[in-house]
Amino acid sequence: MRIGLVAGELSGDTLGAGLIAELARRYPQATFEGIGGPKMRAAGLDVWHDCEVLAVMGLTEVLKHLPRLMKLRRGLVARWRQRPPDVFVGIDAPDFNLGLELRLRKQGIRTVHYVSPSVWAWREKRVYKIAKACDRVLCLLPFEPDFYAQHGVQADFVGHPLANAIAPVDDLGAAREAAGVASDRTVLTVLPGSRHGEIARLGDTFAAAIRRLSEARPDSVVLVPLANDTGEAQFRALPGVQALPDNVRISQGDAAACMRAADVLLCASGTVTLEGLLHGKPMVMAYKLAPSTYRIVKSLNLVKLQHFSLPNLLTATPWVPEFIQDAATPAALSEAVHGLLSDTQRRASIREAFADVHATLARNADVRAADAVAQLALP
Repeated sequence: MRIGLVAGELSGDTLGAGLIAELARRYPQATFEGIGGPKMRAAGLDVWHDCEVLAVMGLTEVLKHLPRLMKLRRGLVARWRQRPPDVFVGIDAPDFNLGLELRLRKQGIRTVHYVSPSVWAWREKRVYKIAKACDRVLCLLPFEPDFYAQHGVQADFVGHPLANAIAPVDDLGAAREAAGVASDRTVLTVLPGSRHGEIARLGDTFAAAIRRLSEARPDSVVLVPLANDTGEAQFRALPGVQALPDNVRISQGDAAACMRAADVLLCASGTVTLEGLLHGKPMVMAYKLAPSTYRIVKSLNLVKLQHFSLPNLLTATPWVPEFIQDAATPAALSEAVHGLLSDTQRRASIREAFADVHATLARNADVRAADAVAQLALP
């Protein structure tokens, strides 16, 4: 069995690693090749390119990378046309993977798209391309298969692997000890994103919010874990970060421990909000696009959602304060965080609601995803 895979960014690398590990356990002679990150490499992927080559976000931002991405996609199509895999799995990165899946499927290669694009939220017409490009869509969220059924696309809710991998925090004292924080301190964990563009747009805003909150709560500890050394160097170089007080601890590679130790999170939009939910942490979310991209999205009315963060899409009550584009100011963010830190009853209600979602998402996704891929690879 030969499986081709392309994963975009770190969250896709995590999903791909779990899928590869489960398939390799069942089929020890299986081989895996394509684009992935360190986790997929460790699981057994023959990495042709690192997943960071696809870590581009936004509409206008993609344009300058388009020639490189198109050349990359043409190379993959040519390589797999010459030696077709039994099945191809595109993991997230829909703007790149859907076009790749469409071309591979035309060559008779079975295709799976793992992680539904947010077609129910914006650019809804992409569902027609998905129908042409994919034999199967594997969904992480419970409401997504119903949307696809309306358009004749086979889609399965597999749950989210993180829901099985992450346990809610039962012992905050132990979590504080693991993070090197005194148990009696108020802890804010700040997560400005893993991509260059996110840190560039949110980093100084988050730094200013941290300064304001530190003035209001001088006894607090602020943890800022970055995904890697590149992200840490970029964040530390921002002008606003230079003036952060001594209660701020910047690190890398320990985001999970820092989240578990927190009372509240301040984070960028994306998978990190789901991780925060699974850890049972109240949070404040901010999201900024490049101004030109934001103007296009607004003018064309591309977004159909009332809420942007995953927790607010999965709970009946929108528990996460969201600050989008110009609304994401230091004053607004620090005030929202301060409000959560001051309201113990609200934090308890949030943890209860998040626990219910956690139970829904914990469905052994690696196993269910491997079932679907194996069915196509071994018809």
